[in-house]
Amino acid sequence: MAIESRIMEHVRSVLERFDNKYIENGILKKAKVIEDLDNYDRDLMSALLDDRLIHDTYTEKISDVEIFKVNQFIEMFEFKNYWEDSYTRYSNKIGLTSGGKFIDESTDVVLDFPFKDTVLKAGMSKEDVEDAGDANEQFLNEVLAKSEIDELFEPKVFKNVRKYDRSGGGEQSSLSDDDNLVIKGNNLIALHSIKRRYAGKVKMIYIDPPYNTGSDSFEYNDHFKRSTWLTFMKNRLEIARELLSKDGLIFVNIDSSRSNCKSIKGTTMEPYLHILMDNIFGESNYIGTLDWKKKKQPSFLSRIASVLDHIIVFAKDEKNIDKLSISTTTDNTKRIDNQSNPKSERLVKAGVKYMGKENDLVIKAGEYTSRSMSVTYDRDVVIKNGRTVSDVVITANWRTNQSNIDQYCNDDLLYINSSKTLRRFVTDEEASKGKTMTDLLLDSGQNQDGTNELIALFGKKVFDTPKPEKLLCHLIKAGSNKGNIVLDFFMGSATTQAVAMKMGRRFIGIEQMDYIETISVPRLQKVIEGEQGGISKDVGWQGGGSFVYAELMEKNQGYLHDLQKATNVKELMRVYDRMKENADLDFRLDLEKFEEELPKLGSVEERRRELVRILDKNQLYYNYANIDDADVRDLITDSDYQFNKSFYNDKDGE
Repeated sequence: MAIESRIMEHVRSVLERFDNKYIENGILKKAKVIEDLDNYDRDLMSALLDDRLIHDTYTEKISDVEIFKVNQFIEMFEFKNYWEDSYTRYSNKIGLTSGGKFIDESTDVVLDFPFKDTVLKAGMSKEDVEDAGDANEQFLNEVLAKSEIDELFEPKVFKNVRKYDRSGGGEQSSLSDDDNLVIKGNNLIALHSIKRRYAGKVKMIYIDPPYNTGSDSFEYNDHFKRSTWLTFMKNRLEIARELLSKDGLIFVNIDSSRSNCKSIKGTTMEPYLHILMDNIFGESNYIGTLDWKKKKQPSFLSRIASVLDHIIVFAKDEKNIDKLSISTTTDNTKRIDNQSNPKSERLVKAGVKYMGKENDLVIKAGEYTSRSMSVTYDRDVVIKNGRTVSDVVITANWRTNQSNIDQYCNDDLLYINSSKTLRRFVTDEEASKGKTMTDLLLDSGQNQDGTNELIALFGKKVFDTPKPEKLLCHLIKAGSNKGNIVLDFFMGSATTQAVAMKMGRRFIGIEQMDYIETISVPRLQKVIEGEQGGISKDVGWQGGGSFVYAELMEKNQGYLHDLQKATNVKELMRVYDRMKENADLDFRLDLEKFEEELPKLGSVEERRRELVRILDKNQLYYNYANIDDADVRDLITDSDYQFNKSFYNDKDGE
């Protein structure tokens, strides 16, 4: 008997009330259902809307009028085998479409991006699926399987909650607004679990996600088809945007290497990621792309190999950004004294003045001349927040805070170059150090520095390609202020969190892999103790601080671990027996047929793969809504129970 989704159980229950009108001998009369819905059959629509789950899933209130989204409801019946394959419209057919219909239904042809409107269910670890590009990977469609998505994104129960400070780690039954937070669990699910508490409160996000090169040595799943990887990133970036404050920034580190994945060999993911972020954050909120020199020289095996990583920067709302001190447009020379060198390649003093309005400048009328060009402005050119408000062409491209703008004007650091671009010279302080602003990321430590920092802490190499603290120091300084929340949901070795703590920021870290317990958390404990590696001496770090550690409470995730640990068929079958009793199995599964086929699978790996596949990835963790159920409450301590009530601000728990 197939295990059906909740929404379809409700729909079937409603349709069965009409005797044989819509279901006969267990077979759904799709055409009849659609016909009656198209005709707004009062009895059918009333019966459907009386069901609370169907009502909440397929209605929307507009101007105080409740609308039944009939077309979306009908859509589920127009795809083959919905009862067994409800998770995506693309499960049975991927290709060229027009108006939502495939080319065999239309004469107009456009390219449709597979999986664009879906949620990728599985986690990041390679144990979750054999191949994340496999057709058996689960993509929940935002229309057809809305209820499953709602279930997936429900806040989850936290357990094993501990607080770490100078005195060590101990049980913690609450979370204050000043606490730092580290979560072990699937990052997509964890992000939705913290949404209620942190939406609109995160000032800066930095992530270093799997690059989809197929060759990364860390343990993340790093072998996706392109559309799958983009879906994986899209799901996480969308919730990340909701967590950002109105003046928040997101920095996404992406490799420029070309993929070794069989399905997309030879391509790099950066341009695809940039387009995806344009779509999610809006093109107008693109701040820039920073280049970071990650190693001194490329491999001698490469024909043309880059030594740079790219860091794509977007704002939640660019209009609210008043500070981003890392600039890619600052002049790459030491400051030139225009008074003593009037015929230099740089323009003489440009007459750029602060207008006294927030982020407004004015180029005073007059002639500006250098050896390379001459330009005359008959009237003042007003620049508002980097945009010229005039028919006189001046390209203004700067990002800094208001006090710096005032100072640049007072010190005559602003000028117009031969491309009619508003630029600035470096300050005396910058010049004295022999640095320019664009040098900062090119000299912000390298991968080897990050490796050496961890070796100094742990006595051996414990993590591949960690980022150096100096890089995160520059980014965190540019994107946040003391006391702000910095989030990294691909936590890795906890570089972001270590630097944030040393720089007086609050932080949230999320990591699914088990090394969070052997590397990430121990590293932060060493930071609290006052370790002097990385940026510690530069910022005068002497130790202190604290953080709260919590785990998403595993449900099916625990069975995944047990299946991976099993070494023979007998052990696998023991896990399977427990799965049949307590696990949530994929609703598409015909259990009777599955058990007929299971003995035919000879090898341990074949059985393991199929047993992993039948687990419902929608039920990896326990929902907070069920915390008071006896079978859940008995599994957690009183301290963890109180922590959950505190975290979700549940007054009933007081």
